[in-house]
Amino acid sequence: MNRLARFAGFGAGAKEGIDRDDDARNGDVAEVVVERMQPEELREPIIAALRRVHDPEIPVNIYDLGLIYSIDIADNGDVAVDMTLTAPACPVAGMMPVMVKDAVKTVEGVGEVEVELVWDPPWSQEKMSEEALLALGML
Repeated sequence: MNRLARFAGFGAGAKEGIDRDDDARNGDVAEVVVERMQPEELREPIIAALRRVHDPEIPVNIYDLGLIYSIDIADNGDVAVDMTLTAPACPVAGMMPVMVKDAVKTVEGVGEVEVELVWDPPWSQEKMSEEALLALGML
């Protein structure tokens, strides 16, 4: 039996001869409590995941480049990310939102992920973190 099945109680009582179907018919159903993280507790792990995504043309992660404009986290763990690119004609425009979505989905506690590519306000070097500026020799 896998760990999830054991956690949920499947198979429990089989050795003692307990019939779970009889228990359910009698209203004696064990409650399984799953702890859910608060939305703001997900923010830092999401940012850490985004820092593992790099623009293939620039040796700095997209978060420190300032390409992530907003991260909205719903109470149910769903995440909406607004992002931009350094230029509209960026050659990775089609795959960068997919890379962002895949990275955010790796964070435990995250539900559905939606990534929106936005162009307003336009990206500029002022949006870069000090770490990015330093890594690119601009500081």
